[in-house]
Amino acid sequence: MNAFALQVEDLTKSFGPVTAVDGISFAVPRGSTTALLGGNGAGKTTTISMLLGLLLPTSGSIRVLGEDMVRHRYRVLPRLNFSSPYVELPHRLTVRENLTVYGHLYGVAHLKARIKELAEELELGAFLDRASGKLSAGQKTRVALAKALLNHPDLLLLDEPTASLDPDTADWVRGYFQDYQKASGATVLLASHNMTEVERMCDHVLILKAGRLVDEGSPTALIERYGRATMEDVFLDIARDRQRPEKEAAQ
Repeated sequence: MNAFALQVEDLTKSFGPVTAVDGISFAVPRGSTTALLGGNGAGKTTTISMLLGLLLPTSGSIRVLGEDMVRHRYRVLPRLNFSSPYVELPHRLTVRENLTVYGHLYGVAHLKARIKELAEELELGAFLDRASGKLSAGQKTRVALAKALLNHPDLLLLDEPTASLDPDTADWVRGYFQDYQKASGATVLLASHNMTEVERMCDHVLILKAGRLVDEGSPTALIERYGRATMEDVFLDIARDRQRPEKEAAQ
């Protein structure tokens, strides 16, 4: 079995004269939690869209769970899932109806039992038959989690999973993802602007700026390399070009 859940080589995506992703390469080990960081416009969403097969690269290659994502994405799509608070489920459908639709799309076996299981784990019972458009932000997040976990994904891509949540709910969501990852052995790629979240959850960090991969490493290694106290300080140094690691500055 390939040791990497994701392998990206010289990945580029251009929209006319604008290059959103500019020749990035990285590998994500199976069973790890890796952060994909960058400011607005850094190329995170475009990269995730290519990893999901929603956008075709201009050039470069993507291997997901050992398969070429451009040529054979339908072999691996049932083993992926995605969650983002910015992608809402159809408002008129109830939570149960939405999960049923997505369950059929992913080919989930014993779907009613799986929905019941997730409803118990994520405490969806009180609003399982409520229209999705009438849910609170916290309730919508729990439903998004259920949708993302319906097919027991081997690779889970999370885009700002705790955005707009109160601290208590956000902490619960992080804990749930960590427990799921440990129990299932799934690989998680997390795009986040919350650096405390990154330090808590992630084994490795990839940092994009203007479509390029400008640095990577574990949170501890990056904090040490930049001589900072937190990942937030590291992120701000890179975003504002305030400081380079000592080994680079000496070159």
